[in-house]
Amino acid sequence: MDTTMRLKAVSVPGSAATVLGLVISAIKRWSAEESPAAGAFVCIAAGAIALASVVGIAGIDKAAQKGRGGDSISVLIGEDMSGELCLASVFGDNMVLQRNMPLPIWGKAMPGEKISVSLASQSGSVISDSAGRWTVKLPALPAGGPFELMVKGQTTLTLSNVMIGEVWLCSGQSNMAMTVPESINGDKEVSQADWPAIRLLQVPRSIAKDPQTGFKASWRVCDRNTVRQFSAVGYFFGRDIHKTLGVPVGLIDASWGGTFIEAWTSMDALRSRADMQAILKQYDLAYKNYPAAMADYQAKCKEWEKASYWEDPGNKGEPMGWAKADFGDSDWKTMPTPGIWEIHGLNIDGSVWFRKEVQIDSAWAGKELALNLGAVDDYDTTYFNGVKVGAIGIETPNPYFALRQYRVAGSLVKAGRNVIAVRVFDRFGGGGLIGPAEQMNLGLAEGDGGTISLTGDWKYKIELALEPKLSVPPPTSPPRDDDANTLSVLYNGMIHPLIPFALGGVIWYQGESNAAKAYQYRQLFPLMINDWRRRWGYDMPFLFVELASYMAPQNMPVERQTWPELREAQQMTLSLPKTGMATAVDIGDAGNIHPHNKQEVGRRLALSAMAVAFGKELVHSGPQYQSSLIEGNKVRIRFGHIGSGLTAKDGQLKGFAIAGEDRKWVWAEAKIDGQTVLVWSDNVPKPAAVRYSWADNPIGNLYNKEGLPALSFRTDEWPGLTEQP
Repeated sequence: MDTTMRLKAVSVPGSAATVLGLVISAIKRWSAEESPAAGAFVCIAAGAIALASVVGIAGIDKAAQKGRGGDSISVLIGEDMSGELCLASVFGDNMVLQRNMPLPIWGKAMPGEKISVSLASQSGSVISDSAGRWTVKLPALPAGGPFELMVKGQTTLTLSNVMIGEVWLCSGQSNMAMTVPESINGDKEVSQADWPAIRLLQVPRSIAKDPQTGFKASWRVCDRNTVRQFSAVGYFFGRDIHKTLGVPVGLIDASWGGTFIEAWTSMDALRSRADMQAILKQYDLAYKNYPAAMADYQAKCKEWEKASYWEDPGNKGEPMGWAKADFGDSDWKTMPTPGIWEIHGLNIDGSVWFRKEVQIDSAWAGKELALNLGAVDDYDTTYFNGVKVGAIGIETPNPYFALRQYRVAGSLVKAGRNVIAVRVFDRFGGGGLIGPAEQMNLGLAEGDGGTISLTGDWKYKIELALEPKLSVPPPTSPPRDDDANTLSVLYNGMIHPLIPFALGGVIWYQGESNAAKAYQYRQLFPLMINDWRRRWGYDMPFLFVELASYMAPQNMPVERQTWPELREAQQMTLSLPKTGMATAVDIGDAGNIHPHNKQEVGRRLALSAMAVAFGKELVHSGPQYQSSLIEGNKVRIRFGHIGSGLTAKDGQLKGFAIAGEDRKWVWAEAKIDGQTVLVWSDNVPKPAAVRYSWADNPIGNLYNKEGLPALSFRTDEWPGLTEQP
């Protein structure tokens, strides 16, 4: 006789992963803690009363039926249990299934077992194969719910509070992984996150050498508790399409900070590329001879560091008294903090001293203090009233991540004026006191006496100015089972288990890690998109985010940098059908690779979805370069996506550069002429090419009247920084 088994929600802790948001150089890597790989299928041992009692399973209560209870799942998660009927791990209470599309439902059972699946008005059945695998594809359903999904074999499984609506996969690296509390007004956003029709699924971070079939996770109803650890971009995107369409929305977050696109692409797809064969050959050899490959990699790393990093020649400021409280610094300039010093025009590596006066109340005099500076890029030596209180240097791996937390002896602390001095040595990339602001303060080491903020203006003086070395790609590490950037491991561990769960589309935020190989990204990005589409079996809409502005603002007509080339590769990918890009170049942060305005990113992705996925007639992109025509000493640029017209934000057009056949770029004059832009310079009588916003952090101000910024572009095809000869 069939037995129907209903399970009370069992609490399952989510996988913890903290992505440090302090990356301050275009080629410095950021990382996240990994979570272990999970089991193969969600399984229910029907009638297993003893097992149920062990894990606390009982009848469903009303709260579980309504999807409340936060971190919960209503099916037992684990390994395949000897042929017992089970569903793939992507299925669970509170889930959303895709509307208006056939719905694959799959799992395992005893070989040859008849499986029947029913949902709302639709049903289907199948006989499991010799390995016990089964798939039932239910006919499409319109948006609605809540429903029960019933799977019936020798036993019966029932999933509750199932909705039909829009299901979107949210993937990429740290700007997708960045959580809602880290966005603008994050605490307020969390407190207002009460959306019963939005459901969230967080795929655990998992590395796998071979394709996996499952993971440990649960669908959750979106509220102030469950949204706290979810992708900010994903949430704001989902909230916008839910408000606009009025249908339930399911969001699946599968993201990992600091990762390369190669890790998200299947091995079969990578092996199909002729230009990947050399890398794949090294990959195969390294797996066979890992110790030798690692030794070779470490040797290459030392060579790369020698070529890319400056060595600190020693502290010259301390002997000159720059750390002393009574040193005369009236001629020193001031710089606001936190942030990299390139933002403020110091386009140098080397050593810079910072000094700040703090007024201390008599109640603190003679007491030990906690001095917190946040992160410093790269090395620091820190003084309090002329005495060294702490330092982090070359002995510390990734010193630009390390939060400086020093103790100041009570004997150094006096009432009134005190001076903190910090010598910063930057070996490459950005440099300075980079925060975050909430980590920059001075307070009592013991007791609650409040804190003094150390943000704002500091006096500074350059001790040693070094010309920044040209960035070159670092060597590629040999494949490791614990490395999230090994080829295909994230596709295997985090994407493959989702296939063929019906999706309305994908949103993707990635590219920072691939910027040093931007030219190759022209092939890798469409390769991954086509790979995923082939495996899902249809061309799902694929929307992605343009790299936001970052690092020092543009000060040359054309900057020889990698991010504009990566943006170009992203734009070229728009040639694929059903793709769209959310522009973000105007909402970045010069001092933070993880800009906080994720609300606007989500809104722009939702605009793109309305046009690309839902066929709405609206402006969803900023002006995109279409063509150019040389007219005497001027070049006329024609754009698509101009909406109701072109406009210059904040005055005259800027950000345009022009060059002749000599390829010497100069700033150009530019003016809007109807639906085109005319570009010229009196210094270039015979123009050959135009570029716009060609920098990591460009200054262009061309928009359409709908408020979306123009995409960076170039009219030439001259070799770029990342193009291999």
